[in-house]
Amino acid sequence: MVDPLGIISAQQASGLAPALRPQTPADANGPSFKDVLLENLQKVNELQQDATHAIEDLQTGKRNDLETVLMATAKADTAFRMLLTVRNKMMDAYNEIKDIRV
Repeated sequence: MVDPLGIISAQQASGLAPALRPQTPADANGPSFKDVLLENLQKVNELQQDATHAIEDLQTGKRNDLETVLMATAKADTAFRMLLTVRNKMMDAYNEIKDIRV
């Protein structure tokens, strides 16, 4: 039995099977969720800027490799879609927590 509310004391939990014991983070000193999110936001922004510069260079004639421009645009699009999905999942989780009655 998993104890999501923390009602079972640590002494009782030690007798549980390994799969049912509360998990502790492997590295408590690792980067926070905020740091990881901000880093990924910065990477997506850089990819968007690179794609924009590639398109502008193609339009002005500074570049003639269409494949590279398409790849840069596809990378930026994929990164943005993934970021948007993370945002939507976070908003769903926030709304679910907000709806919990105490």
